[in-house]
Amino acid sequence: MNVLVLSHDDVVRLLPMAACIEVMADALRTTNRGGAVLPLRSVVWKPDRSGMIGLMPGFLEPPTSLGLKVVSIFPGNHGTGFDSHQGVVMLFEPRHGSPLAIIDASSITAIRTAAVSAVATRALARDDAGDLAILGSGVQAATHLAAMRAVRSIRRVRVWSRSPANAQRFADQAGIAVEVVATPRAAVEGADLICTTTASREPVLEGSWLAPGAHINAAGACFATARELDTAAVARARLVVDRMESALAESGDFLLARQDGAIGDDHILGELGDLLLERFTARRGADDVTLFKSLGIAVEDLAAAHYVYSQAIARGGGVSVPLGA
Repeated sequence: MNVLVLSHDDVVRLLPMAACIEVMADALRTTNRGGAVLPLRSVVWKPDRSGMIGLMPGFLEPPTSLGLKVVSIFPGNHGTGFDSHQGVVMLFEPRHGSPLAIIDASSITAIRTAAVSAVATRALARDDAGDLAILGSGVQAATHLAAMRAVRSIRRVRVWSRSPANAQRFADQAGIAVEVVATPRAAVEGADLICTTTASREPVLEGSWLAPGAHINAAGACFATARELDTAAVARARLVVDRMESALAESGDFLLARQDGAIGDDHILGELGDLLLERFTARRGADDVTLFKSLGIAVEDLAAAHYVYSQAIARGGGVSVPLGA
C-alpha cells in the first residue's frame, strides 16, 4: 500500500482560509446532528510539565473521515522559531482501515482553529463589527487575522504581544495596517472583535475593558489550569463552546471562573454546532458581549485533513510513500 505524505506547504496551498471556514461549518453541523464519534483527547505530560503530547482520534460522516491527530504542545516554543503545536494528522480508509495519508498538523491546526473562530464570528459577532484586537503575535494571530478578514469588513487592527519585537514583526508582515500597542487594554478598549491567541496561563483580557456588543474568540488557553480571560470577562459574556465535554474538562477560562463562584455550568449556552443548527440563540441584542471558547476537537482536524487529501488527489500534491506489504 502507498501512503500520501503532505507537507506544510501542501496544506497551505490546498486549504485556503475561505474554503476551510465552510469545511469547518459543515463538520460542526454534522457533529451536532450525530454524525461523529469524538472521544475526549488523551494527554501525556513530560515530568516537568514543560510540554505534552496529545492524541485526538475521531470519526466523521459525511464526508467519511477516520483518523487521528497526534500533536505536541510546548508553550515555551513561542518566540523560539518552533511552533507551539507540532505533529501529524493521519487518515485511514474507513472500510478496511488502511492508512491513506500523513499530513502536517501544525499547518492544519493553524488554519482550522482560525477558521472555526471565523465560523463563530459569523454566527455571533455584530454584522458591523470591524474594529479588531489581537492579543498575541504568533502563528494563530496571523491566521486569525486572515480569518476575521474573511467574514467581516475589518476597518482597524490593533495587536499586543508580550514581545514588542514580535508584535512589530507581525504588523510588518500583515499586509494591512496594524497598530502595535503597549498593553492589552490599549488593544481591546473600543474593539468589537477580539481574538486571544496567547500562551498565557494568567488572564490577559479583563472584563472591565470590554465594549458593549464585543465578540471574543478565545483560542489560546487549552488546559484546565490556564486562562486568557479573567472571571469578569467570562461572567459578562454569553458563552458558546466547541464541545461541552471538552469545556467542562479542559477549559481553564471557564473552569477557573466557575471555581471563583461567578458562574455555573449553565453559563455555557451550548455548542457552536447547535448554534449553527439554530437550536438556541446566543446574541439577543447589539449590546450583548459574546464569547466563543475554542479548545479544538478532532473532527475539525479530520474534516480539514480529508479536504486536503481530496484536493491533493484531484490537483496533485504530496509524496506517495510505500508502506507495508
